[in-house]
Amino acid sequence: MIATRRYHSLAMLALGALLLAAALASLALGAVPIHPADTLRALAAMLGWGEVAAETRLIIEHIRLPRTLMGLLVGATLALTGAVMQGLFRNPLADPGLIGVSSGAALGAALMIVLGGALLSGLPEALQPYATVVGAFVGGVVTTLLVYRLGQSSHGTSVASMLLAGIAIAAISGAFIGLLSYIADDAMLRTLTFWNMGSLGGASFERVGVLALCCALVWWRLPRQARALNAMLLGESEARHLGVEVERVKRELVLLTALGVGACVAVSGLIGFVGLVIPHLVRLLMGADHRKVIPAAMLLGGALLLIADVVARLVIAPAELPIGILTALLGAPFFLALLMRARRRGVL
Repeated sequence: MIATRRYHSLAMLALGALLLAAALASLALGAVPIHPADTLRALAAMLGWGEVAAETRLIIEHIRLPRTLMGLLVGATLALTGAVMQGLFRNPLADPGLIGVSSGAALGAALMIVLGGALLSGLPEALQPYATVVGAFVGGVVTTLLVYRLGQSSHGTSVASMLLAGIAIAAISGAFIGLLSYIADDAMLRTLTFWNMGSLGGASFERVGVLALCCALVWWRLPRQARALNAMLLGESEARHLGVEVERVKRELVLLTALGVGACVAVSGLIGFVGLVIPHLVRLLMGADHRKVIPAAMLLGGALLLIADVVARLVIAPAELPIGILTALLGAPFFLALLMRARRRGVL
């Protein structure tokens, strides 16, 4: 027992160190490389301690710091919600997209990109750049509420029904996105294509602030359901016998997942496989206890998304590879490996 606790403590310290290293790399590396010492001096200068070259401070403060903070928030939140969805569905192949939030957010963004000019012509010019973000967030939340409603019956909320409803809603959303792509002009189509690929390039302190407000509630509430998720791994009937309010917990998990993923997709576009791969890696490292899986997944999710963003910036520098392409290239083979492993074990 003592050895197990010591192992978990060391693993958490290692993940924390990895996150700090990834954050420093995210601040220091890019089209204009900055020495780590100068990066730290720039951060200190922002707090009023010492001085650094004006160009270095400008790059760190206005370009890379908000991007790093956004990457940390998005990666940690997607990994957290992925761990929660896998616990709720009791399936390591589950991810937040199964409840329709990603497809709904994509549809909301597509509506704003293609039809926003006509729908929001009376909106003040200062607010128009945020139309896509708001549309994506609203689309994700509305779609999730619809999936949750379709999953309800007189016997409660069926996880299997929610899964099937999410698949159907995702297909419908994909069809409407295809229709919007067909009627879009070249500029709209290019914007829509790049948004669907995912990127942290649009980071700003304003977006980070709004994202942090949404993520704060998700980060506060979801880890508090770790014991309930552990009980639900035994089955819903057993969880009820252990005193878990299963219906309330399922409702809270689904709605908070919609809030967190909707906010992330709204500011960064579609970044796939983080919510699928990271929790599974953490379970291999930490076991199945959600009290350990959830914080570890948040640390590893933030670190790996920052590392992926650094690679995306450097691999074709000075251009930038959309981060969604990179996470898909890494995550899809891992997903296929999980499927083959599940088939060998007779799970599928």
